Amino acid sequence: METFRPTRASLSPDDAIISRAGQVYDPDLGGYRPQRFSFASTGTSVSWDPFDFNPASIRSSTSSYASIASTPSFYYSTAQTSPASLIGSQRSSYVPPYSTQQKLRSTAPPTPVFQRLPPAVYDCILNITLKECIKKLTDQLPRYERIYIAGNDHALQLKKFKMKSSVRLKLLRRTLRERRALAQHVIEFKPPRLYPDEELQGKEIIDIVASIVMSCPNLERLVGFYPLYNHEFDRLTYALSTRRKLKEHIWIMGQNSAITQRSLKQLPPGLMDQQQVDDFLQYHYQWTSLTTLFLHSHQGGILERDVFSTVLQQLPSLQHLSISNFDIDDFDDIVLQDLPPLQSLRLQDLEGVTYRGLLDFARSASAQSLRSLSLIHLDIAYFSTISTLLLYLRDLRRFTLVQESPPVIPSDELIFQPIVGSLSLTYIHWDILRSGTANSNLASSILANGFPSLRTIRAPSDHDGLLQSLCRPRANILIASDKYSKAYRNAHNSTHSDTLSLNLFEARKAAQARIDEARKRIDFHVTVEEDGQVMECYDFEGFMGTVGSKIWYTLEPDVQGSDDALIDIGDLMSGGRERETGKDGCTGLWNASHHGGKKWWSHSERWRYQSIDLRRFF
Repeated sequence: METFRPTRASLSPDDAIISRAGQVYDPDLGGYRPQRFSFASTGTSVSWDPFDFNPASIRSSTSSYASIASTPSFYYSTAQTSPASLIGSQRSSYVPPYSTQQKLRSTAPPTPVFQRLPPAVYDCILNITLKECIKKLTDQLPRYERIYIAGNDHALQLKKFKMKSSVRLKLLRRTLRERRALAQHVIEFKPPRLYPDEELQGKEIIDIVASIVMSCPNLERLVGFYPLYNHEFDRLTYALSTRRKLKEHIWIMGQNSAITQRSLKQLPPGLMDQQQVDDFLQYHYQWTSLTTLFLHSHQGGILERDVFSTVLQQLPSLQHLSISNFDIDDFDDIVLQDLPPLQSLRLQDLEGVTYRGLLDFARSASAQSLRSLSLIHLDIAYFSTISTLLLYLRDLRRFTLVQESPPVIPSDELIFQPIVGSLSLTYIHWDILRSGTANSNLASSILANGFPSLRTIRAPSDHDGLLQSLCRPRANILIASDKYSKAYRNAHNSTHSDTLSLNLFEARKAAQARIDEARKRIDFHVTVEEDGQVMECYDFEGFMGTVGSKIWYTLEPDVQGSDDALIDIGDLMSGGRERETGKDGCTGLWNASHHGGKKWWSHSERWRYQSIDLRRFF
């Protein structure tokens, strides 16, 4: 069968013309292209150029060719044709006067409208269209900046994808590996929480999370997922150490069997071998953008003092530091003096830090840049230590002090008012569990204008309401969630004691009781007289606080819904309320308008994860 013959059931007159002209295969059109030709006979004159149109037109495509080939443009004449018609241009034929001529419809596609525009107008339209496309693309990319995966995998998901566990993590890993343009925009990632009863699957989950971290070159935060580090190699720690843009990291130091065995035979330092020291230091080499660092010892985890000093000095961007629960042999006053300049510092449950070390630290140059200082359970013995800290830290904005025993003033020490003060301090969290003179000393200092910039004070252990009486009056200090508090059932049975717990519900209850008690008394009477005759009498109830004070008294927690005032490392390790169910759970209903239907958008009920901002620790 010839190549020009069409694959139709019937023939048309055009097929004869194409068969005489021949065809040439054109790959741009995806088929055979008829050639331009011109022939004449005694009674006929035919001239045809099927591609007689502007070659620059962008609409010359396969569909255009199909239209051209099916309806060719040619002139057909029954008049005699002279031999001169064979000479000259092939694009036109000689047509004698008074000839019978029929012109068929031209198949040349019209010039597109945008090509008729002036070049300046065309370029302007093109630029506007390009900007709109780029804007639409950039609006979609932020959706991938923060990826949160909360709760457990649903059984139907596991069955659908024929996986035993971690189906969402594996699907995410596949997506980020295949679409690297999206992976470059991921800056925050939250994997599912690791539970103690899932330790057998813990290593597999850690390896999957590590591979996801390796797929995100610009990752800045890994939140809600903090496995223990016991000085042994794991893929996740190594993957995080390669992320140059990482901004925050939390070390939860766990026990190591080899270190434990050495501790039975020798005293520190030297419990960590050289390989463990080198590995831990090497993890920090590429963290030039790290701004927030947490170091927490979990059940006796060890990090020796020399390692502390070296690590903290090799992080050039470090601004916020939290150190908690380390032994006296790991962190002490010597390491405290080696701290780099910081903006925020939190020291918690450190037996090696004494009041002498704090005094030396307050006078050091590295402490002058501090804007937030938290001292939690350090058992500061003397009130003068606190006064010296606030005196030397001239840029301090926030101060937190929590301890059981009150700091005292020696009997032989000369006292001037204000006893303690700060010109820059705007926020104080003051929680001395046992009653003493600490609250009265702070209250007298506030009355003596020792804190002119103070705007907020939180004192859960305000035993006699001294600090509350210096703040603006409040009608109600209870919050709506108090009736759901764990301590609500025992609220009416609790009694005032010398020691108050950190439970904020009890603190709010005591503060509200003082407000209600003040309302029972009449502070002053107002009598309205007219022409010596009493017209009206008003009795104004009392209130708790000082009218005109600029200080706001608050008893709200750092973590919404918590009964504890201060946020703790346990709030990070617990991973939130991922296993709970309730009315606030998400089932995917927000995406119900998707064309895929319920099978596409629905999933098991999960809590909406709320990321904990690490700045709440400072």
